[in-house]
Amino acid sequence: MTITLNRPEKLNAFVAEMHALLREALMQAEDDAAVRALLITGAGRGFCAGQDLSERNMNDPNLDLGGGLDAHYNPFIRRLRALPKPVVCAVNGVAAGAGANIALAGDLVIAARSASFMQAFSKIALVPDCGGTWWLPRLIGLQRAMGMALLAERVSAEDAERWGLIWKCVDDAKLVEEAGNLARTLAAGPTHTFGMIKKALYASSGNTLDEQLDLERDFQREVGRYGDYREGVAAFLEKRKPAFTGR
Repeated sequence: MTITLNRPEKLNAFVAEMHALLREALMQAEDDAAVRALLITGAGRGFCAGQDLSERNMNDPNLDLGGGLDAHYNPFIRRLRALPKPVVCAVNGVAAGAGANIALAGDLVIAARSASFMQAFSKIALVPDCGGTWWLPRLIGLQRAMGMALLAERVSAEDAERWGLIWKCVDDAKLVEEAGNLARTLAAGPTHTFGMIKKALYASSGNTLDEQLDLERDFQREVGRYGDYREGVAAFLEKRKPAFTGR
């Protein structure tokens, strides 16, 4: 499934209606067994500029930004990271603020060479959200995370690849093709096993080595019972390409 953020005239900045539609699309991707990988991208010249600030009433004395995170952004990030299928984010232009961190929530991030990533929050006196303070130091180390968060400077796609912030930077003209090929490759793989790999890798940051070894044992025991494992071994022995079912 491909989900396209589609307010190109506003660089795909989020409004309430987008949140509702995105929630529905993600639920469909999760529930539909025919969907074995998810590709998220943006329409037009940007991936996502974060929140549409014009939607907020800045004169409201009871303005609660935390409420908006609880209602919309945080449930989406949690659901996306927990999706038991691979998620590819194809960043086709600027990814700023919440838009940058939504992109980084993908399992694999591929970006056009002209794309950029920006933790724009401090420019309007806010703290990075949508998981930014959690995965930035884990992806690129504390110093670079601090630099991005405090200075709110653009990071080019080439630097993002070099730092380990994203999986791959490609020429603009090849982004659609490469992202599609990546998603299709994942969709043809052992989907359920991919879900277990995601769980294991995301759990590792909070586990001790002993805990992670036990988790690996338990997950390996489970996936060893799947038909995809038997198919993978048979294909290896028969020197052919495996035909995984994803179940």
